[in-house]
Amino acid sequence: MATGKGASHNRHRPQPVRFLLLLVSAIAIGLLLVLLSFPFLFSANSKEKSEKYLYWGSRIDCPGKCCDQCAGLAHQESSLRCALEEALVLNRIFVMPSRMCLSTIHNTKGILHASNGTSTDERWEENSCAMDSLYDIQLISQTVPVILDNSDAWFQVLSEGKRLGKNGIMHVKGVSRAELKENRYYSNALLINRTASPLAWFAECKDRKNRSVRLPYSLLPTMASKRLRDAADKIKELLGDYDAIHVRRGDRLKTRTDKSGVERSQFPHLDRDTQPQFIQKRIAKWVPQGRTLFIASNERKPGFFTPLSSRYKLAYSSNYSYILDPLIENNYQLFMVERLIFQGARTFIKTFKEDEGDLFLTDDSKKTSNNWQIPVYTEEKEN
Repeated sequence: MATGKGASHNRHRPQPVRFLLLLVSAIAIGLLLVLLSFPFLFSANSKEKSEKYLYWGSRIDCPGKCCDQCAGLAHQESSLRCALEEALVLNRIFVMPSRMCLSTIHNTKGILHASNGTSTDERWEENSCAMDSLYDIQLISQTVPVILDNSDAWFQVLSEGKRLGKNGIMHVKGVSRAELKENRYYSNALLINRTASPLAWFAECKDRKNRSVRLPYSLLPTMASKRLRDAADKIKELLGDYDAIHVRRGDRLKTRTDKSGVERSQFPHLDRDTQPQFIQKRIAKWVPQGRTLFIASNERKPGFFTPLSSRYKLAYSSNYSYILDPLIENNYQLFMVERLIFQGARTFIKTFKEDEGDLFLTDDSKKTSNNWQIPVYTEEKEN
């Protein structure tokens, strides 16, 4: 019996030692995990502190020469893309205006609300709209990080910039991107403020020589807000297999009379080339008869394109007003939906040639010039 008790006592004696070893091991593992987490925490904090910002102004092209009146959507997108590109080059977060100015010239309700064969010059009431009603800010941030200038993050940046003094907010004018990136005097600043420039934003991107980064023109059209993308998807599904044309007339058909009383235009062939009979002849080789043809245009005359119905099944945004009316608040949103519809077309035809490989209605250059010519309305004979 004594032997049995001794054996039992010897078996239980190591328990406190084993417990102590387990406790020490657990503490060691815990300390190791804490130590391993420090680099991650340090990296995260360093990243947060290293974030720097780029600010071009509270409105696209303003400050600049476009403060009194704003340009159309495509023009403003050129400027916005320029600013986003600079933020990408400088590895900075872009502070995007929270609102976009709506041009009165490009903001008529037009074809969306034209019905019963009546014309309308009715305009949308607002002169600006929320930027996030046009674009998906999170989607843009996947390419170029962005915050809006009405966000808490922006006000925190301003507060921190004031606290940092000379390394906080740097006001720049006439400084190249290369210098902004390579000169520590600028690159160390929390915020680079571009508002001192008197130029329209897009002017900063005119010289594209020796540039390694260039955001494509297709970037912003594909970054439409989710509700606009959803509306476009519904319409594309209803259209099925279709082709599309964009016919730009209204704002481009301006004429003026010279000293001799002769009417002249900057686009001498545009009015002729965008008439239904000329459109039909031009696109016949690209769009077979019987196809569904979606037409987007700023032409205000109801029924203007009806002659094309002898060859094609015509469709307009107005055919889908039950989808668009609940969400469209301005013509910029409407055009963004139409651009998404263009992307789903089997064949898309533009008004002007913009890139190699484009199909287009007129040979006139899209760029305006001071060369005002006598409009041509007759068909030119082929050599």
